[in-house]
Amino acid sequence: MANHNCYKCNAELIIENLANIPRSEECPKCYVNIRCCMMCEFYDKNSYNECRESSADRQLEKEKANFCDHYKFDQKAQYAEAKLSALDLANSLFKK
Repeated sequence: MANHNCYKCNAELIIENLANIPRSEECPKCYVNIRCCMMCEFYDKNSYNECRESSADRQLEKEKANFCDHYKFDQKAQYAEAKLSALDLANSLFKK
């Protein structure tokens, strides 16, 4: 059993079988899909089609569950990055 965090709300996810995550699996806090591009090892917003797997079919909605045969849960990703609000970002521009 492995503990990981949701890419969207950072809630702890307890996933028993990383190799076989069902499409219906959701974050218990914000209910986003876990088996989606955003939680995949191959997701890369700088790559063509935002995927490093060249033979994968294009997925338009990266936050939605899909049937991609190449999906592999990203065990190395750190989703705990602090997300700043628009006001925080604006205020950071004018700090001395």
